Amino acid sequence: MSGHSKWSTIKRKKEKTDNQRAKIFTKIGREIAVAVKEGGADISVNSKLKDVVAKAKANNVPNENIDRIIKKAAGEGSGETYEDIIYEGYGPSGIAVIVETLTENRNRTAADIRHYFDKYGGNMGQSGCVSFMFSRQGVLAIEQEGADEDKLMEAALEAGATDLLTEEDVFIVRTEPSDFGAVRDDLEAKGYSFVSAEIEYIPSVYTKLTNEDDIKNMSKMLEMFDDNDDVQAVWHNWENEE
Repeated sequence: MSGHSKWSTIKRKKEKTDNQRAKIFTKIGREIAVAVKEGGADISVNSKLKDVVAKAKANNVPNENIDRIIKKAAGEGSGETYEDIIYEGYGPSGIAVIVETLTENRNRTAADIRHYFDKYGGNMGQSGCVSFMFSRQGVLAIEQEGADEDKLMEAALEAGATDLLTEEDVFIVRTEPSDFGAVRDDLEAKGYSFVSAEIEYIPSVYTKLTNEDDIKNMSKMLEMFDDNDDVQAVWHNWENEE
């Protein structure tokens, strides 16, 4: 899944083909399974599971799929053991890239990620090489249609949100990571639904690409990341992504 603060990317993700949506479902299913194994199947006490389930619903994962994954993960048998590993690097012309993965084979995943960086004009760096250019924020996207901005602003701030932004046809509610779940639950209780709900890496500055080869390579690099089963999300500071 491609992750980015720009709504165009979220919208593009939701317009993908059935095959691509199935891949998204599989990746979120892996996150659900990991959350269950770490904190149990009770969503009322497992805050991580609650966050992932909310993310799944925002990505239109059917409830029966979610329930099946939770029951399977809570059952007997160890199954696969996944590691949560973050890779950092640079795309063409210094675009900052953060890649979040869940993998049962770190050597394979590291080799794949390095290959994608190298093949498309970038390079994988050390941990921390670009993360300082991003901040972690909870991001809730709410369709503008049918929503009153002033009322949403009041409700969001009362719930503990830090900001409300307007982007294309959605309102973006931002929170501190620690407040994300509480703000989401509060707004949901007030009748709001979300087209995207997760904690994101938000870049402090964006970089534009003007060279056609750089644009082509950056697009292809993101596509390769998205297609890799081990990659859960990709965050970057490319300004002119379409």
